[in-house]
Amino acid sequence: MNFNLPDFASFTHDGLELAYFDVGEGEPILLIHGFASTASVNWVHPGWLKTFGEAGYRVIALDNRGHGKSDKPHDPDRYHPSLMAGDAAALLDHLGIESAHVMGYSMGARISAFLALANPEKVRSLIFGGLGIALCDGAGDWDPIAAALRAPSLDDVTHARGRMFRTFADQTKSDRIALAACIETSRELVSREDVAEISAPALIGVGTKDDLAGSAQALADLMPNARALDIPNRDHMLAVGDKVFKQAALEFLGEMADTKN
Repeated sequence: MNFNLPDFASFTHDGLELAYFDVGEGEPILLIHGFASTASVNWVHPGWLKTFGEAGYRVIALDNRGHGKSDKPHDPDRYHPSLMAGDAAALLDHLGIESAHVMGYSMGARISAFLALANPEKVRSLIFGGLGIALCDGAGDWDPIAAALRAPSLDDVTHARGRMFRTFADQTKSDRIALAACIETSRELVSREDVAEISAPALIGVGTKDDLAGSAQALADLMPNARALDIPNRDHMLAVGDKVFKQAALEFLGEMADTKN
């Protein structure tokens, strides 16, 4: 089985055509990528598809609206996390999957939290990457990123993080206007009271050099069935493919299987 070049299919939800891949057999795990990324960039290239596929899971990942091969509306009101969580739920329904393990990175972790709150019956377990207590508190000022994405050229961008995201968007030939719209409304916070209602078993992995995610332990402490994982010496961009994270994720999912049996 080829875990390097998955075939993409598409389905329609909320008036948008959304792309996804569905590889393998076994227990399903749904992967939800981060802002300005894609299913391939977040999950195929760093080896997650191979890791989960070789471990016997059915691996499903979608390109979030505004990203990758999916439709890219330019209206910020189309990018609230509840709407993108609805896309994820609709994909599971489209595939006839009643429930799945769910893993999200950064914005994808936020979407996963909204999915778990709106459709708890669909979520067997949760793995958050690159998002700790910032889920509740926010993570700095992202407005310069929207401005950077809308700027006529990279030469017009002076903000350091804005330049980083603008460069990445240019390299991936992304729709910058869609991404700017997304970043304006996809950062919606989850209250501590709502986080405490997420009862699915959860693993929260954050790099020790990540200055965006906030504390993994602080978020885990709010949730009734969560644990924190420190990903050593990794920042927000590098933690996603880390071998420590992969091993911990496999062990965590293995525990879910043991509990079920």
